[in-house]
Amino acid sequence: MRGIQVKEYVSGPQDLRVTTLPDPVPKPDQYTIRIHSTATNFFDLLQIRGKYQHQPPLPWISGSEFSGVITAVPASSKNPKFAVGDKVFGAAQGGYATLVCATEAQLKPVPKGWGLFEAAGLFVTMPTSYAALVTRAGIKKGDWVLVHAAAGGVGLAAVQIAKAFGATVVATAGTAHKLEVAKRFGADYCIDYKDKDWPLKVKELTPGKKGVDIVYDPVGLIDKSTKCIAWNGRLIVVGFVGGEIEKVAMNKLLLKNISVIGLHWGAYAYNEPEMQQIVWDGLFELMEAKKIRGTNFEDKEYVGLERVGEALQALGGRETWGKVVVKVPQDGQAKL
Repeated sequence: MRGIQVKEYVSGPQDLRVTTLPDPVPKPDQYTIRIHSTATNFFDLLQIRGKYQHQPPLPWISGSEFSGVITAVPASSKNPKFAVGDKVFGAAQGGYATLVCATEAQLKPVPKGWGLFEAAGLFVTMPTSYAALVTRAGIKKGDWVLVHAAAGGVGLAAVQIAKAFGATVVATAGTAHKLEVAKRFGADYCIDYKDKDWPLKVKELTPGKKGVDIVYDPVGLIDKSTKCIAWNGRLIVVGFVGGEIEKVAMNKLLLKNISVIGLHWGAYAYNEPEMQQIVWDGLFELMEAKKIRGTNFEDKEYVGLERVGEALQALGGRETWGKVVVKVPQDGQAKL
């Protein structure tokens, strides 16, 4: 196979190289998948530098999210969920390659009516946003939802999910183009969060200027969001892409009966595994009804594993929106 192997930590994605490697040998409980598209993530940028919280022993194949076609089923399974030829998407170490091995828990079937390219970036962002808004914040029809960094992968997922549940969405982003993207994916109102008065502008949009009911924050804007949230509002902490971990004065929460809710989707596998299927069932219902769609970056096309470094560079430089997905051509095979 071909893949991007990390033998030693690199200074950045520009140092990544594609090489010919032995085909992966699946463990008894693993499927083998031929990758057709692979998605980039911010944690990939940290991992290749040796700065992520989970570092595989060197050498390892970089990348995680992917979509592709099953080529072999687990040797230990008498009744495998997937068969050879099935189209799947998922996440497992080694996504920047032409072949990858993954367990059943790491895979999902490509939704009906979806293509492999569109499905490649679903495994991390969609359940994160669904679990945050639905499971944790209890979103309902009529809610006003503020989505920060709304043109990012989890942001565009949150915009669509909120709209599917009948909410009114106020989106923030840092450029006019990203605001336009958020609008295209369903946001009702768009505000530049570089404007120092954005909390006031958000509040003025809401009925009676009462503020929003839910704030979805993957950036680190919780403190300022307390200025535009309603009584009994819910602040969802999804991440800190902005870099700093915030400190919020507790009196601000007390004065408005505000709830601060954390969401760590990856930890459900260990702490509440039964919730994973509930979240995915809800997502598949929305996806197959076409109430939500893939958030693939479309301003530029990346084809071939050789373009992964360039794609990661653009992602790290905040030059992209949504999920940046790289197509992996299939030699001698029909394009799916």
